[in-house]
Amino acid sequence: MDAVSSAASHANAGEPLGQRVLIVIPTYNERDNVRELVGRLLDMTGLDVLFVDDGSPDGTARLIEEAAAADPRINLLTRPSKQGLGTAYVDGFRWGLARGYEVLVQMDADFSHDPADIPRLLEALTNADMVIGSRYIEGGRVQNWGRGRRALSSGANRMVRTLLGYPVHDSTAGFRAFRSRALQRIDFHTLKSRGYAFQVETTRRVSRTGGRIVEVPITFVERVRGSTKMDMWVVLEAISKLATWTVSDRILRRRN
Repeated sequence: MDAVSSAASHANAGEPLGQRVLIVIPTYNERDNVRELVGRLLDMTGLDVLFVDDGSPDGTARLIEEAAAADPRINLLTRPSKQGLGTAYVDGFRWGLARGYEVLVQMDADFSHDPADIPRLLEALTNADMVIGSRYIEGGRVQNWGRGRRALSSGANRMVRTLLGYPVHDSTAGFRAFRSRALQRIDFHTLKSRGYAFQVETTRRVSRTGGRIVEVPITFVERVRGSTKMDMWVVLEAISKLATWTVSDRILRRRN
C-alpha cells in the first residue's frame, strides 16, 4: 500500500482540523532548553503543550512547573524514572486523548525541531492522517552532523523503506503530527518500542491501517545545549525490531 498517497486514506480532502492541538514533548535533563522552548511555543496561538518528564535530576520539571503556573497552556506529566522515548509519547498521547485533543504533535525538546515549522505540519494534516517533518525529501536538510552520522541515518531510512515496503523517506523522524483518530486506529497504547524504533513502529502501523502519510521538508539541527539521549541500547532495539517486523510482514504478505 502506498502510505504517502493511499486511495484508502481515512482523511478527507479539505477537511478542517479541530481547534484543539496538543504538543507532546518528552524531557530528560533539558533545563538548558525548556525555558526558551516554552517561550517560543507560547508565541503561537491555538496550541497547548504537554511536557512528559522522566524524573530529570537537573530540575527540568521544576522549570516546567513554574511555566505551567504562569500559563494554563503548559502542562506537565511527571514519571518517576527514565522509561524511554516511546513510552513517554504513549503516555502523552493517552493524556491528550483523554482530554479531547483532536490533533497531537510530537517533537524534541532540544531545538533540533524548529517550533516555527509546527504550522506547516498542521496545514499538511488537513489532507493526511499523519505528517512527518522529513529530513530526506527535497527541501529537507540536516545541520551540524558529520558525514558518518548523516550516512548512518539516511542509510537506515533507505533500509526501512526497502524492507518494510512503504515509500516514506524519513521513518525515523521524531517531528510528527497525528489526527487523534489515527492514533486510536493503530491502538497506540500497544506500541512496544521504547527508543527511536518507536518512530518506525508508528509509521508502520499507520501505513498498515490505510492511513495517509505526508512528509514535509524541515531543517533538522543538531542540539547545541545538553547531551544526546542516543545510546547503543537504542540502536540495538531498532535493529531487533526492524528484523522482527520484516519477517512478520513478509509472512503476512505470503498468506495474503
